[in-house]
Amino acid sequence: MMSFLLPAVALATLAAQPSGGQAQSDLSPWLKARAEEYREYLRTRGSQRSDAPGPLWRERAPGDAALPGFAPPTSLAPLIRAVSHSVVNVSAMAASDGAGPLVSEAEQSSLGSGFILTPSGYVVTNNHVVEKAQKIQVRLADGREFPAEAVGRDASTDVALLRLLGEGLRDLPFTYLGDSDRLEVGDWVMAIGNPFGLDHSVSQGIISAKERVIGVGPFDDFIQTDALINPGNSGGPLFNMRGEVVGVNTAIITKGQGIGFAVPINMVKDLLPNLQVNGRLERGWLGVNIYEEARTGQGPSKGAVVKDVFRGSPAAGVGIRPGDRLMAVNGHPVESYLQLLRRIAFLPPGTDATLSLLRGGAVREVRVKLGQRPAAEPTPTAVTPGDVDRLGLVVRDISGNVASSLRLPPYSGVLVSLVLAGGPADQVGIRAGDVVTEINRRAVHDVRAFNAAIENLGNERTALLRFQRGEVAKYVAVRLE
Repeated sequence: MMSFLLPAVALATLAAQPSGGQAQSDLSPWLKARAEEYREYLRTRGSQRSDAPGPLWRERAPGDAALPGFAPPTSLAPLIRAVSHSVVNVSAMAASDGAGPLVSEAEQSSLGSGFILTPSGYVVTNNHVVEKAQKIQVRLADGREFPAEAVGRDASTDVALLRLLGEGLRDLPFTYLGDSDRLEVGDWVMAIGNPFGLDHSVSQGIISAKERVIGVGPFDDFIQTDALINPGNSGGPLFNMRGEVVGVNTAIITKGQGIGFAVPINMVKDLLPNLQVNGRLERGWLGVNIYEEARTGQGPSKGAVVKDVFRGSPAAGVGIRPGDRLMAVNGHPVESYLQLLRRIAFLPPGTDATLSLLRGGAVREVRVKLGQRPAAEPTPTAVTPGDVDRLGLVVRDISGNVASSLRLPPYSGVLVSLVLAGGPADQVGIRAGDVVTEINRRAVHDVRAFNAAIENLGNERTALLRFQRGEVAKYVAVRLE
């Protein structure tokens, strides 16, 4: 601080000396330098403090570059104009016996959405939209209507392939398919469909999560989005910002808001050739039972461990043994039973698959020809929102291969298939894949018993849940909403 006072003292001394003296010429360069330092001090002293590491906040100067790689959309109108013509309205009519003595035959209809795959008239929609249909009608955005037939359907993934019939099926507007594996949480997406019969309604949002298991079927692998999806959106496309379809809108949680689900388009790509040729999904089979080794810390599991190898199965034929840890199928990582099931089942029988497995600390590659799955995977008949408002989870019954993979008897609890982020169950560490076996010391063997136990809680504010994760059983107290 004293150095900045020196220019004023020197100026006073200089004023007392005779003008034109030698001292003035000697002091002049030095004074100029000290005066410049003093001016710099005065300019900066308001923005610097010796007791603070830096400014309290920072603002970008006008004209500064925005975040690298981020370009916020200003309008989706050009994108909507480019892709909306390929989105269709699907109306399915099913005959019934009528509701009374004066009605001999009645038609029950369901409305959904779909999108055109090819200029010749192949259309993708949801299986549940057309599964009971005796008559299917498809209306295009330009008002044209065509009858359609179901070429192939798969209930476990809720995907159906339709073919339009009639004249004028040339140069139809069609969609481009994207790569759902490249989606990241936070990516912008847009849904177009016909909710409640409102043609070509558009909603926009982001990818909220990937690989969600919600208890719809054994091959659950859903994209979660907050783009609004309502009844009538089923089967419609979920677009990325390149105008490519990255998912097929499928399901919602009725007690939640902004929680919608779509089948990843890469899964649909795996299904379509099978549906076109066979009319249904011919599933590959490896012939193993799997258990998931308990995870340590927050890190991901290193793979699914083989529990049993069926005699005479493709796995037995190439020497796969109990204790082998399956790491990948055709280069795609495997970290759970459900991931392995999807990777194998979507490959047609007779496919040569490359498995990466860990044995004795060494990773080896095994080539195996898949067999025909001997029986269809059971599709759960009862799925419940699990009192989402109070517990924040969705559960499903345990049966078939699911029970075997968990090393539990069938119907020995309920499988947690979805945990809502920030909900009561999430706050105490319950996660998808856990098995709830008791609520307030009351055993729950299936979804029906689970619902009864929840209803029995009444106005209680906490519930004691017993759940199993791998070989470990835990009790947690859940504070109810």
